[in-house]
Amino acid sequence: MIYTNQQFVRWDDIDAFGHINNAKYLTYIQEARFQWSFYQYAEKNEKPTLVEMVVARAEVDYLEPIYEGGRLYDVTLWVENIGNSSFTLGYEVIGDNGTVHARVKTVQVAVSMETKRSRPLTDAERNFLQQYLKA
Repeated sequence: MIYTNQQFVRWDDIDAFGHINNAKYLTYIQEARFQWSFYQYAEKNEKPTLVEMVVARAEVDYLEPIYEGGRLYDVTLWVENIGNSSFTLGYEVIGDNGTVHARVKTVQVAVSMETKRSRPLTDAERNFLQQYLKA
């Protein structure tokens, strides 16, 4: 299953070159990831399954610049790999005409809020991630 979230590109996201600043793409995927792991459950009055995680690695392939602010773009995400305490997410930032503007990959690590160190994924977290595993 793929999760899709719309992100609004603000006019102030545009840099001096007239396109979206590279760092803003990481903000868009962060917002989509938070919607995926938290808000979709909170809106249904359900307990979120996977919230305690940090980004260990991020890679971005910038494919086509976004030149327009004031518009919505889709951010799709899926799970590529599930490890013991980490998992890999894939993302695409897509325009309304189907243009893929960026492909992103992040490695997320589950953390203990008490120790601030990595911890194994729980069975509930693994089950949640399995739903979005892209074969």
